Amino acid sequence: MRTRFAPSPTGPLHLGHAYSALLNHDKARAGGGSFLLRIDDLDQSRSRPEWEAQLKDDLHWLGLDWPEPCWRESEHLAEYDAALDRLWAMGLLYPCSCSRRDIREALSAPQEGAPLTGPDGLVYPGTCRPLAAAEGPRPRPRDTTLRLDMARACARLAGAPIAFLETGTAPGVTTGTELSEPAEMIQGIGDVVLARKDMGAAYHLAVVVDDAAQAITHVVRGADLFEATRIHVLLQNLLGLSTPIYHHHDLIRDDNGKRLAKRDDARAIALYRSEGLTPSALRAMIGL
Repeated sequence: MRTRFAPSPTGPLHLGHAYSALLNHDKARAGGGSFLLRIDDLDQSRSRPEWEAQLKDDLHWLGLDWPEPCWRESEHLAEYDAALDRLWAMGLLYPCSCSRRDIREALSAPQEGAPLTGPDGLVYPGTCRPLAAAEGPRPRPRDTTLRLDMARACARLAGAPIAFLETGTAPGVTTGTELSEPAEMIQGIGDVVLARKDMGAAYHLAVVVDDAAQAITHVVRGADLFEATRIHVLLQNLLGLSTPIYHHHDLIRDDNGKRLAKRDDARAIALYRSEGLTPSALRAMIGL
């Protein structure tokens, strides 16, 4: 068993991070396996060395350890480029110049029903999608947003359903073998972004490449990413990568039921440490 925790060094870790990291660590140790730390620092405009140092210090304080050097995404851009090149050569990617505002305006036009929302927000209306896939070899454009043509990607898999094993029991999570038909992927998820103009590989692509490169067997993460798992399994199939077992856990929320974010400094691990809370007391606080 190999699990991983992949925080972004863009702010302080909070109780929700502690819960996920501890759950990953505990599951790996109980299974006689390895717990890995991955630094999600693709967004260089927001990542800071001091936040990386702080998150490692907080995790060590919690009693977690991992092999060093840890995986740092900014050091693996070549692997992401190689995956994008493969998908581009299959004719599954296309450039997109739409802003978030463009998408909102396109979907606000009179139409039947409300716009659909998927794992990435509003389902892309296909404004930049080419009518036909380009033929013959051609260079992949750089420094531009690239979207996955979901319909062509599903067709590439000959209509096979997207399947993965889920062991989590959080609200909104379906335990057991989760299946998604091509029509669900096309209508409910749409053409997701796999490369961004300002930072190269997008999350959905990077996480798939990382998990395969690190031989992750069990992905343990928050229930807010459950729906996105279908995207990841689709990419694993397209790239010939194995699919881990998934476990999506409950989210730690504030007193109003809102999911914690990094701006919630009042829930920061460092603050609890400074107030004299012990690691065991913090574990009890989050139900571990």
